[in-house]
Amino acid sequence: MLGLVASVAIVPVASAQAQDLPSSVTDLESQSLVVSAAADEPVIARPDATASDGVESLVASGTNADWATLVLLDGDFPITQENVTVFLRWMRQENGPDDWFNRNNPLNNGYGSGGGGGTGVYSELQTAAQKAAENLRRPIFSDIAAAFDAKQSADATARVIWASRWSTSHYANGHHWSTAPVKIVTAPAGAWH
Repeated sequence: MLGLVASVAIVPVASAQAQDLPSSVTDLESQSLVVSAAADEPVIARPDATASDGVESLVASGTNADWATLVLLDGDFPITQENVTVFLRWMRQENGPDDWFNRNNPLNNGYGSGGGGGTGVYSELQTAAQKAAENLRRPIFSDIAAAFDAKQSADATARVIWASRWSTSHYANGHHWSTAPVKIVTAPAGAWH
């Protein structure tokens, strides 16, 4: 049991007249206030609370925005709305919003997918997120990783993606890149497990 005791001392002002205070304030040597909680009060029982970690929550929700967030989490990138937005736009450029989970490879990542040029398949989306994050931390993607780390605007990061040396098409320098809002779509449950 915890008891709460507070003591406040109010010291009289030297000159009530100088402060325009009533004389009753200065008549007391000091004032105090004691507040205490009753020691006999029952302890409040709180049920155990549980929470899942970020990964489990993102997988359970299973949207394209969740996958983008998972890549940021796995890559130790700042999770900002701008970073998620640029990932959503990038995924739309690669597979389209309605089929963003195509081959469980939303960014058409060749790293660890068994297919060069981004044609590979991952066993599930969680592995795809891990591999995309690992790939973005490799030297060839250092400029893109730096843009994500710097929490730039989605448009600024997109320009870095277009200019990156790994992108041979450079997304037509942005002419083939839409900045319209991306529809949020949930992948089939089987894509995650």
